[in-house]
Amino acid sequence: MADWTVADRTYMARALQLAAKGTWTTDPNPRVGCVLVHGGRIVGEGYHRRAGEGHAEVNALSQAGSSANGATAYVTLEPCSHFGRTPPCAEALINAGVSRVVSAMVDPNPQVAGRGIERLQAAGIETQSGLLEAEAASLNPGFIKRMRTGLPFVRVKLASSLDGRTAMDSGESQWITGPAARADVQQLRARSSAVLTGVESILHDDSALTVRSNELKLADAEAIAQRQPLRVVLDSRARLPMTARILQQPGRTMVVTCSEDTAALTQAGAEVKQFAADSDGRVPLLPLLRWLAAEQQCNELLVETGANLAGALLQAQVVDELVVYQAMTLLGSDARPLVSLPLTKMQQQVRLQRLDSRWLGDDLKLTLRPEYGAAH
Repeated sequence: MADWTVADRTYMARALQLAAKGTWTTDPNPRVGCVLVHGGRIVGEGYHRRAGEGHAEVNALSQAGSSANGATAYVTLEPCSHFGRTPPCAEALINAGVSRVVSAMVDPNPQVAGRGIERLQAAGIETQSGLLEAEAASLNPGFIKRMRTGLPFVRVKLASSLDGRTAMDSGESQWITGPAARADVQQLRARSSAVLTGVESILHDDSALTVRSNELKLADAEAIAQRQPLRVVLDSRARLPMTARILQQPGRTMVVTCSEDTAALTQAGAEVKQFAADSDGRVPLLPLLRWLAAEQQCNELLVETGANLAGALLQAQVVDELVVYQAMTLLGSDARPLVSLPLTKMQQQVRLQRLDSRWLGDDLKLTLRPEYGAAH
């Protein structure tokens, strides 16, 4: 392990702060920050703003100018070594004459995966990696998982009463939680590559599933809302009404189905992806997730749905994170449950690790990680 100095940690922490500024806009690229230091002072800094534009290193080098010669670069992700939409950052650092590059983590992208570091070393530049690695990884859970496993990071959002109910038996559900919780959901949508729902949710609520700038509560909300995540409706029998609000929104709506009767959906403006039905006559979840990662470059998938699909995803053990907004109210025993899980024995229970808990107005937000196979 490298012997990191206080200065090393300070500058990398600043690079992480910069990287976080791209949380809402870089998709499908990772969020990356860079700080250039020469003579004990910062001479340039930058972060990746959006796909197709300059990477963090390039933006920092542009600010530093000739001061980059002999500088140390602190980067939250290994500099890329391949040509994508922009030239390789490793080459830009070499050409600028930096003397040392500290990376928080090695890039999980197989096209990079150590090659950027090797290229720097071949040019005589000192390299180190692993500084604040966990913090850097937490910025890009979806990108890292997609590159390592071929699956997106699956985050399931649920809103419930204190007694774990999501809607009245009639389906009536608006509004269980308050405005602060709903604004927080907007931020979850804004950071996501795609939002997945089931057709039953659309039939009940006619949700638009858009990022709405007036509810986002972020600086540059209007600019952030211009990038709408892909909306995906799981609709095995093609029951989505042609008048559904989700079909009238800016951006893309994808209907995933097992039905051959899709002409009307296409005419209504939806994109259609067909899968062969599983043994239950439904869209197979794991192939869907692999397709979203491979063909749609989906890093973070936000699932906003009812008890059945949420339960099916948990049973398939593909949920990485549960975000539950719990209102301080009771809906009663006849109301709809949080998830549909046909469990009959205590050993089948799905244990949840609490990652975070906080109050949003009068509602409690719980961020939880399922611990599959951890029941006792």
